[in-house]
Formats: sequence, C-alpha cells, structure tokens
Amino acid sequence: MSHTDHLQRFIFEHSDIRGEILTLEKSYRDVLANGDYPEAIQHLLGQFLAAAGLLSATLKFDGVITLQAQGSGPLSLIMADCTRHHNLRAIAQFDPNQSYEINASLTSLIGKGTLTLTIDPNKGERYQGIVTLESGSLAKCLEDYFTRSEQLATRIWLSADIQTIPPRAAGLLLQALPTQLELNKEENQALWEHTTNLADTITAEEQLTLSHEDQLYRLFHQDKLRLFSPSPIQFFCSCSEGRFGEVLLSLGHEELDSIIEEQGFISINCQFCHQQYRFSREDIEKLFGENPPMLH
Repeated sequence: MSHTDHLQRFIFEHSDIRGEILTLEKSYRDVLANGDYPEAIQHLLGQFLAAAGLLSATLKFDGVITLQAQGSGPLSLIMADCTRHHNLRAIAQFDPNQSYEINASLTSLIGKGTLTLTIDPNKGERYQGIVTLESGSLAKCLEDYFTRSEQLATRIWLSADIQTIPPRAAGLLLQALPTQLELNKEENQALWEHTTNLADTITAEEQLTLSHEDQLYRLFHQDKLRLFSPSPIQFFCSCSEGRFGEVLLSLGHEELDSIIEEQGFISINCQFCHQQYRFSREDIEKLFGENPPMLH
C-alpha cells in the first residue's frame, strides 16, 4: 500500500476547494503499543490521530495542534496532537472496570462533554476553541466546530480498524477556500455540493485499503485535481527531562522536598511513550538554581 504514514494536500483546479488525505499505519501501531486500550477506544484513537494529522496541515508556523475530548463518561479523556512537522501522538484515560461496545459512539464513551481544539505556536499567542459534544461522530463534531468557530465550510471523513493487518487509520478533509476564482456564490455552492456528495460515497474499506491516488481517482476522476507530494507523518513524543523539570518547579520547593524525604527521589513516567525520568535531590536543587550542600 503506497503512502502509508503520509499526508498529502490536493486542490481542485476549477473550484475554490482544497483537500488533505492521509493514511496511518506504523504511527497508529506505535500509539496503540503504549497503552492497553479496549477495542472501541483503539478505534477512536485512530480517528483522533487521523483528525490531528489532517488538521496539522493548517499550521503555518512551528507549533502543535491538539484535539481533545473530555467528559463524564467511562472514557474521561482522549486527545491527540500533531506538530507542523507531522510528529503525532495520542493518549486516552478510561475506566478499566467498564465494558466497552466495539462500535460505541464518541458521545456514549465520553458522555456529557466538550471537544477542544488548541493551536499552540512555539512563538506567539495560544488559541483555543471549544464546542459541546453533540454528535456521536468525531468527524461531525469537527465539522460543527469549523462551522461555528472558523466559519469555513469543512467536511471530514475518518476511518480506523485494528482488525486489518496491520491496523490502519485514515482521513479525508475538504474545505472551501475564500473565493479566488471568478465564480458567483451560487456557482461556488453548486461546486461544493457536487464535490462533497462525491466524497460521501467513500467507504471505510476504501479509505483503509486504497492508495491516496486510487481513492481520489475513485471519487473525483471527472474533476481536474492536483495532488501534491506526500509528507511523512510519524509517532514522536516531545517529552524531555527539561519539560518535566518545569512541571516539578510549579509544585514548589517544599512539596518536592517532602517527596524526596519520603522516597529518596522523584520518578515521573510519560503517559504518551512510557519514558521514565528520575530526579535526585541534587537534580531538584539544580532546578531551583541552587548548589547542593557540600558533604564534609
């Protein structure tokens, strides 16, 4: 299968519509290997990964885009983030004592909750948009978000299946651009409806088994379309000793001293990749810019 773990942009030559298409394989498998998730949550993680990957194409600067749903249900939190350079990761927090139906919807798992989209640039102001979860489909919730928050006509198709060998996740996004061609409002609307109606015929099996070229030919072979070179997308965790050191600093010297007295050290595990970071008393003193006491 071509272009697995790749993201590709495409545009329609005769309409103000852009698109993104991706297929995840190893990156999806790497995320699943970092947690013991029920099958229903594994499927949903695949959709969140695909969605975050698609949305990373909208970043015009170095930074990260995070997609997170949380609520009162047995799946209390699920999130995925992706950098502008398409480094992808995800995690879910759930009640292990609950049973989960394989085809459970997003809202049945999350319960009453919200979907948050955060754009966090390396330099500049953070942006966050929040919508209430009103649909059992992540794709539909994201479309609602773009309609309300961005006022951009956007359609998204997401698929994931852990039964395929290997497991795969896939996504397709169409978005109406600000008018550039000399078309009136009615013509633009007709082209948008034509294109999205065609995309609605895509099946999950086609998304997960066909190459990007074959999917787009299957859908839009009557339209002139330009497909750009693929960009690799991969699992990568941005955790580091420095980042966790900043977290420890926020707890305060007194709290950290108490933990050191009790345990002799402070140990932190990254939930995304399970990397362990261990801080000694000397490490803590260095965090606070102090010299460790001399031993005589």
